[in-house]
Amino acid sequence: MAAIRTPQKFYSTLAIGAPEPYRQLPIHLERMIHFVPPHIEKIRAKVPALINQVDVVLGNLEDAIPADAKIAARQGFIAMAEASEFTGTGLWTRINCLNSPWALDDILEIVPAVGHKLDVIMLPKVEGSWDIHYLDQLLAQLEARHEIAQPILIHAILETAEGVNNIEEIAAASPRMHGMSLGPADLAASRGMKTTRVGGGHPAYGVLADPGAEGESAAARAFFQQDLWHYTCARMVDACAAYGLKAFYGPFGDFADPAACEAQFRNAFLQGCLGAWSLHPTQIEIAKNVFSPDVDEVTFAKRILDAMPDGTGAVMIDGKMQDDATWKQAKVIVDLAHLVSEKDPERAAAYGL
Repeated sequence: MAAIRTPQKFYSTLAIGAPEPYRQLPIHLERMIHFVPPHIEKIRAKVPALINQVDVVLGNLEDAIPADAKIAARQGFIAMAEASEFTGTGLWTRINCLNSPWALDDILEIVPAVGHKLDVIMLPKVEGSWDIHYLDQLLAQLEARHEIAQPILIHAILETAEGVNNIEEIAAASPRMHGMSLGPADLAASRGMKTTRVGGGHPAYGVLADPGAEGESAAARAFFQQDLWHYTCARMVDACAAYGLKAFYGPFGDFADPAACEAQFRNAFLQGCLGAWSLHPTQIEIAKNVFSPDVDEVTFAKRILDAMPDGTGAVMIDGKMQDDATWKQAKVIVDLAHLVSEKDPERAAAYGL
């Protein structure tokens, strides 16, 4: 395993004059990270209205931006950040990968111009702690030079086999780490998986029921589709939880299939992810519904907390035993409900908060 800084040095600044690293991540609602292509002016013009609809606005500079539009996207993001106030809504950018011709200029131009507004830099194709260390040091130098008061966080995308293999050292690399997202399309290519889908399952990946009566046709046997991303998502959630980071599902590319998008997001939510990427306006409401706790779940969780004020012992509620373990589960749900309620008055009323 790669060497990491000692506890004494871990939270020290990497440049004289840079802001102190966070000891604990700021608490923000991040149910959806909404991607905006900032080189397209008519889409950029919709950002002021979008700010109150989403939890995070991300200016995308990497995949899906043509090579001849990379500079325009960077300039468009700066203009977009300068034109609006994002109070209560996160402002992120996904820069180009570190081995590309554009990444260094992305960092050197964006941070001086709008670093005082920028919450998170999403770093694609992270393969190990070395990628985080490079960006960490560079950000500290730029923050110091340009008198940026709050540290800009780093969010890693897992989209190579090497990155997944090094997931724990990535999580431990820096106090600047915000979290991780699963990038299924690039990861599929890196692993040599046989799918061209962007997120979601595959109809051919599943389990065939055992044969029944003699002579039964193969077509008559039940087939259950499996989740291609369950293993990786679980590894990501564990690494993030262990190091106090946030885990996210990435993109779902089939905009014409909202039901499958919702199912994939819900699987990620139930595994422990806090949000997902929204690539199309129709996915915003899906993410809100999925990554906000269900009203009935909140109501029952509140009953558990009320019945066990100090979180110890055991009680019976509706014929089911509740103890300190279910109290912890209930607290996760109620804490999330409070966070959602701060931004969403309708859900606050439904939760009774």
